[in-house]
Amino acid sequence: MEWFDTHAHLFDEGILPQIEDVLGRAEEAGVSTIVAIGTTLEDSRICVELAERFPQVYASVGIHPNHSAEANDGDLDKVEKLIPHPKVVAIGETGLDRYWDFAPIELQKQYLSWHVEKSREYRKPLVIHMRDCEDDIVQWLENSKADGPLSGILHSYTGNAQLAELGVACGMHISFAGMLTFKRNQELRDVAKTVPTDRLLVETDCPYLSPEPCRKQRPNEPALVIHTGTCLASERGVGAAEMARITTANARKLFGIAES
Repeated sequence: MEWFDTHAHLFDEGILPQIEDVLGRAEEAGVSTIVAIGTTLEDSRICVELAERFPQVYASVGIHPNHSAEANDGDLDKVEKLIPHPKVVAIGETGLDRYWDFAPIELQKQYLSWHVEKSREYRKPLVIHMRDCEDDIVQWLENSKADGPLSGILHSYTGNAQLAELGVACGMHISFAGMLTFKRNQELRDVAKTVPTDRLLVETDCPYLSPEPCRKQRPNEPALVIHTGTCLASERGVGAAEMARITTANARKLFGIAES
């Protein structure tokens, strides 16, 4: 089986010092491709450097909504200079967040608009963060219809079926992380059954939210995406190998990554 982790924060201080071991464990688990996700200018650069070092790693560059208030003048211009790199396959992590009070929501929306503009300009998909802001995301998706379809991911998805349906209608993919495996989250697993097969993705969002059965045993890392994928397969009534094939093919198509 060949799995694809579409969202990993490989720059994290718990992962980066042991990156060779982390990638080695991923390979042993069958995780053949990983997208390293940037959240600031600095770690976006690290993601690109990792993509240059390791053939199985690709990069997404951007400024996370929770970091928008601390970004310096000119940071977005410097992020844009990274976008044409051949191993930069996506733009973000961008989006909206009302859970934390790190940045005014209007500033977050300005940063989101910039990322959307660059996604369309460079024809690379968006990586969308959304936390405690479903109404805002619905409004953003509805407003985006006027400018044509989007391309990207509603990542680490925990929303309802209606929002997932709207996201898909607007051109987005739906990516599930370790929360899908938590015992209390049957409602989310029910949502996962409704997503069209060609829009399904899996991710770790590491180092956060390790999936069951590793939730209390070890930090999250790309190797553990297989547990989320296996859970998704079970809920949808297919084998793990078939789910690996589906989600990997979807990710390769979305990011424009040919089979190795």
